[in-house]
Order: sequence, then C-alpha cells, then structure tokens
Amino acid sequence: MRQSNGLLGLVAVILLLFAGIAALLTRANSSVDVLYIAVHGVAGLLALVAYFSAGLENLRTFLGERSTKYGTSAVLASVFFFGILGALNYLSTRYHHRFDLTEAGVFSLSPQSASIVKGLEKDLKLQAFVEGGANPELQDLLDSYRYASSKVSYQMIDPDRQPELAEQYNITAYNTVRIEYGETSSTVTQPTEENLTNAIIKATRRTRKTVCVLEGHGEPDIDAVEDPRGFSQAKAALSNENYEVKKILLASIEKVPEECNIVVVAGPVKPFLAHEISALDAYLRSGGRGLFLLPPQRGEEFRAFLEPWGLRVGDDVVVDQVLRLFQGPALGLSPLVDNYDRTHEITKELKGRTLFPMTRSVTADASGKPGLKVTEIVKTSPSSWAETDLAGIFQRQQASLDSTDRKGPVAIAAAVDAQLKEMGIANGGEARLAVFGSVEFANNQHLDGTYFNRDLFLNTVGWLVGESDLLSIRPRAMRASYVNFSREEGTVIFYLSVLVLPELLLIAGLAVWWRRE
Repeated sequence: MRQSNGLLGLVAVILLLFAGIAALLTRANSSVDVLYIAVHGVAGLLALVAYFSAGLENLRTFLGERSTKYGTSAVLASVFFFGILGALNYLSTRYHHRFDLTEAGVFSLSPQSASIVKGLEKDLKLQAFVEGGANPELQDLLDSYRYASSKVSYQMIDPDRQPELAEQYNITAYNTVRIEYGETSSTVTQPTEENLTNAIIKATRRTRKTVCVLEGHGEPDIDAVEDPRGFSQAKAALSNENYEVKKILLASIEKVPEECNIVVVAGPVKPFLAHEISALDAYLRSGGRGLFLLPPQRGEEFRAFLEPWGLRVGDDVVVDQVLRLFQGPALGLSPLVDNYDRTHEITKELKGRTLFPMTRSVTADASGKPGLKVTEIVKTSPSSWAETDLAGIFQRQQASLDSTDRKGPVAIAAAVDAQLKEMGIANGGEARLAVFGSVEFANNQHLDGTYFNRDLFLNTVGWLVGESDLLSIRPRAMRASYVNFSREEGTVIFYLSVLVLPELLLIAGLAVWWRRE
C-alpha cells in the first residue's frame, strides 16, 4: 500500500509538471491547450491530495526510501532536460537561422532573389490575399524573403474577412500578392519565386534600360512565339528584368539611336551594309555596349570588325564527342559546357551546364593592344576540337581531328572591357562587348530548357549595361514536394509528439522501475 501511495505521488508530480510545460509552450492560445492544462492540473492536484491524505508518517518514510531518491532524481533530470529544450527554443526564436540541406537548395531563395532583397534601400511590404488567410506554401516562400532581409515584411490576409482591403487594392482573385516599395506598387497573381522577384526588380529600378535588337538581315524574330528558332523567350526574360526590348532597322537610319543601352547582333543571314558597320563602330567607340551572336558561316563581316577589339572569331565549327547508350562515342555539334571563367562577373556564379548548338570558336587576341581586357568566359571540353573543314561537316557530315584543327578546350564566348582613352580614342570612356559563337543557345528551344542558358544570357546583358546585382542564378521552377497540415492536424501532432508520448513513456518507465524496487 505504501509503495502504491509513493507511485501516486510521483504521478502527481509528473501531471503537474506537464501541465506547467504545456502552459509555457502553448500559452493557452486555444481551447485544446486550456483543456489539456486544466485536466492535467486538476488530476495532478487530486493525486497530490490523495497522496498527502495518507499521513505525514508515510511522507517521512517515503522521502527516506532509496526508491524515492532515485525517482526524485529522475524527475529532476526530466525537468532539467525540458529546461534545456525551452532555453534552446528561446535562443532559436531570438537568433533565428535557417539551414537548407537539400542538394538543389529548394527551400532557399535563388542567389538572384537573395541579392535583390539584400540590396533594398527602402522597406518592401508584401500582402498576400489568400483564402481563409492561410496558404502554407506561399507563407513559406514569403518567409524566405523576410529571412533574407530585415527590410521585407509580409501579411497573410483573408479577403473575405477584410473586403475593404481587397476592394481598395483591386484584388479580384485568391493567392494574389501585392508588392509595395516606396510609392511604387504592383500585384502578382501567380506568386512563384520567379514572378515575385521579377516584380520586385521592376519596383526597385529607377530607370529602364533599352535593348536594341538589329533586324533586316534574316535574324531570329523576337516576337515569334511558336517558332523554336525565335527569340520571344529571350525578349520575355529581358522584359521580366525590367528591360525594354525593341527592334532597330539600322539600314534605314543614320546612326544607332541614343536610347540604345545595348545593341544585339543575333545570327544575321544576309551581310550588313558598310553604312551599318560604320554606325556600329561609331557606337562602340562612343562607349556603347554590344552583344554579338555569330554562328558558323554567318556574319562573316564581323570577323574583321571585331579584331581591333581583341577578338578572333574562327572560321570553324566546334565538334565534341558525346556518349550514346549502347552506341559508344559519337560526334556532336551541340557541345554541353560546364567550363567557365570563375573570375568574370558573368560566369562566376554559374554552376549548371549550358548547351551550345552549332557554335564556332571565339578566342582572345588582345596581345599588344592597350586598353583591352578580354576574357574567354566559356570553353568546351578537352574532347572537343574546332573543325576547319566546314564542307566536310555540312555537306558530307564527316569530321576528324587533324593538324589544321584546334584541340579542345575551345573558347566559344568572350567578353571585352575596353578603356577607350588607353586605346587612343579621343572621347574616352568605357565600351563593353560580348561575343558568342552560337545564336541557337539563346533561342526559344534552348533558353528555358533544362540547362542554364537563360542565366548565362541574362548575366551577359546585365554585365554589358552595368547592372551587377542582377548577375546571378535566377529562380528555378523546381520546388520540393512536402505535406501541408491543417492547424488542427498540427496541434494534434504537437501534443502527441511533444507532450503526450513523453509523458506516457515517463509514467510507464517509473511504474516498471517502481515495481522492480
């Protein structure tokens, strides 16, 4: 009887202890919390009263027993353990840090998104209008933005409970996020990371850069959505990062328009007129920025044009060996590249592979030319080579490495930073050029595919116009799959894992140990 009474005393202590822990952790925020605390508190007090009703003599005997000392030690150890957990919980709340252990970083913002919000000069407010005021997936994404910068704050709003806000901001659909930055505001109806980051970029940019794409020579059409060889994806990607993209017919005007922050020459089929070449040369010599996409056997007039800028565009096509399942090595004209210059701003953050269908070599040739800094930013693999027998490639579909070819790695893209005064150009200033030996790497078929062609293309444009904060890896569509629990389900899981299960295990363990004593 005395042994059972002692166990009753320990059970009373455990019940009161867990009532206190529940009150500390939950702060009685719901009816379930209040019920749990009340039941454990009342049951613990009743067990304690029943124990003490056995008399003080039993208390003295109980306190003097070895089993009571061990039991008290176990209870104190449990209290100490939960105290440590509480302290760790407090520290993790006050000094919050997130760890993303997934290989692809699917629970973290992309480098570009993080860079954009870390560079905010003003407070950025995000208001998410969601059904019922709760959307765990969207909230997790907004949490990532808030974690990346102290200037970011967000609200989850139920438009049915606050219709005046929905009407004020003209919100007509669930899962719409309103972005407010200073006096600028906009809404995003499909709030993916990519869409939110693009909206933030547009809200934070004071000026809009203009990208002028030259036409009139059979270049890919920037408005051709259905054509896989078109450049509509490139135009959309640039527009999303707040660039204005327009076509320019240089043959019909005297010079490159002053509004052009960058001029793009993309795979011309017909040769440029002498007047157009002169206009481009004058534009670059006045501090302009040029992007040249010159695939094999196209734009041959630009080979001589680019030589004074420290670039040699090869009269060749790059061939690489590819391994095909059950077929062994074969020749390919679409090199898959992961060899980048890690010192240049365009490629230093680029970690994924890029695909270059039908590319020629583009190498640095700035020796003895003052004022030029030329960097070969992309190279093919050691198994590749620059094939000079173009007739063999395009007519007989044959290629072999011989003494006239250049063994890989072969440079297929280069960037030029030109100090005009050091080059002897009176106006001075700085010009920038980027030249790629392929045009297809940036077309609709390859820009938004599996590879990182889009990041390379946009980084190049950003470097040319001097927007260094945009030079990074952009948000990917891939997201991790996970289970969303309702608030009620989360409460049940919390009580079972944090309170009920440890409590039952502790009582059962003490009961078994007590019987053995």
